[in-house]
Amino acid sequence: MAIRAVLWDIDDTIFDYATADRAGMRRHLRDEGLDDTFGTVEEALTRWREATLEHWARFSAGQVTWEAQRRDRVRTFLGRVLADEEADAWFARYLAHYEAAWELFPDTLPALELLAGDYRHGVLSNSSLHNQDRKLRVLGVRDRFEAVVCAADIGISKPEAAAFHAACDALGLAPYEVAYVGDQPDIDARGATEAGLLGIWLDRAGAGGRPELQRITGLEQLPALLRGDTRFGAQDTFG
Repeated sequence: MAIRAVLWDIDDTIFDYATADRAGMRRHLRDEGLDDTFGTVEEALTRWREATLEHWARFSAGQVTWEAQRRDRVRTFLGRVLADEEADAWFARYLAHYEAAWELFPDTLPALELLAGDYRHGVLSNSSLHNQDRKLRVLGVRDRFEAVVCAADIGISKPEAAAFHAACDALGLAPYEVAYVGDQPDIDARGATEAGLLGIWLDRAGAGGRPELQRITGLEQLPALLRGDTRFGAQDTFG
């Protein structure tokens, strides 16, 4: 059966998270007087991402609240004890710099325009609805998506099949009628494929090396792939 809808990841798929994160952290470290504390900006980002993964895992396991994991990320990153109010204030200052750098990838709007007449659209994200709904509105594309389904709100994260199925249910479609596009080969593309969707890896960096996955290197390639739907044995024409 033909694909009827596309589910999208957000961060580093349609939204340039990595660039915004880097720019926001650079400005935040400067304003906090921490320019020389962590070496380079990249070293600081690595530390921040490690703290994020650690405390997101605790949140996903139901061990802490959404607010608590954000506070603990700050404490781990800085390596010191902070009161809740101090951690909240520090995170809010970081967030302001990060949000000031938000941008869609250049190929996002053209792809959504090309697909608008033929496919329905939704979002499945391993974040929270509070974060991602607001992000889509600020970026001016919230009205492009019928449904926004987020792990923090349904209690299930990608690559669990139930997360993909919840997003399909939100669209009222069976998994085999839905494609999923994301930048992570395992969490996104493999997870979607194993859940019965057409999983598509958006490999913007051209890393390759996963011949078992449907792969594109830019969203301009997506319409042809969807209309050809090569999951039943045809060659991957994008390398």
